[in-house]
Amino acid sequence: MNNTIPEAPASVTQERAGKAANGWTVLIPVLIGWLAAFALIAIGITTMANSTSGSTTAHAGLTILIAGVLLLVAMMMLSSGFFTLQPNEARVLVLFGEYHGTVRGSGFRWANPFYGRTLSGDGFEDIKKAAQKDDDDQSAAPTAVKAKISLRARTLNGSKLKVNDKNGNPIEIANVVVWHVVDTAKAVFDVDHYERYVATQSETALRHVASLYAYDHNGETDEASDNQITLRSNIAEVSQSLKHELAERLAPAGIAVDDARLTHLAYAPEIAQVMLRRQQAEAIISARTKIVQGAVSMVDMALKELENDGVVELDNERKASMVSNLMVVLCGDNDAQPVLNTGSLYN
Repeated sequence: MNNTIPEAPASVTQERAGKAANGWTVLIPVLIGWLAAFALIAIGITTMANSTSGSTTAHAGLTILIAGVLLLVAMMMLSSGFFTLQPNEARVLVLFGEYHGTVRGSGFRWANPFYGRTLSGDGFEDIKKAAQKDDDDQSAAPTAVKAKISLRARTLNGSKLKVNDKNGNPIEIANVVVWHVVDTAKAVFDVDHYERYVATQSETALRHVASLYAYDHNGETDEASDNQITLRSNIAEVSQSLKHELAERLAPAGIAVDDARLTHLAYAPEIAQVMLRRQQAEAIISARTKIVQGAVSMVDMALKELENDGVVELDNERKASMVSNLMVVLCGDNDAQPVLNTGSLYN
């Protein structure tokens, strides 16, 4: 698998400011034009109706009617240039395949009515093909990219993926990515369908990051393993690494990553039971180790206290017997059962 970060396209598009007039300023002359068009049509029809066919007045009325119709068509075209932008929304201006800038900022705007509403030339054909497919295939079918681009933060909830960690153990992992568009020109012109591009790169980056770290320390207690970053113990560090990798992968598309975190992490079902038993065994060993260490320190303290206070004098054999009894009492799972010795230790 090639996990290298994709390079930016050879021809990178840079966003620049587009020109769009205030919609309210243009609305007034357009309304006047609509009224003038209807008035000319009415005058032309009235003149033709009140004049003799073929006369000069009839020709003048026809001319006025044609002018009114042409003005009406012109007003219809000009009216299609109005558009509104909400906060954190932008529109990409494309005229006959040429990029003319991006309009940012909310409000009522007017621009050249020939600016495309969609940015994919084959968008309608794509939608037609998608309608002919099953419901499962429609989500994967390409659709036309709209000229209006949302600049708001978006959340991508990744699905659960089955990958191998650094040690080759199969695990299930999922992430959530918060992202937003920072360069509309790159998002629209340098990649094909930037939303799908974000989803694909998010999955690829997650697979790569998961393969760089082990799931956990696997029961190792040495200093090197304690300093090793794992998926389960160092979620913050892994999330930061994932965010950094996603930022590099999505930069050519004009996408900024606000946050990236793991939302699910577990062993794959086929090894989950085995790993659970291993974790239980590690927990038992760790607990037993602490119990034995505590018991040894308590036995050592007891022998020193008895010797220093002169309570009883013990030779090596008695000390060994006492140590054995104390270790059994302190390390045993069951309560100790006292035994009364009525004879000598040597009999």
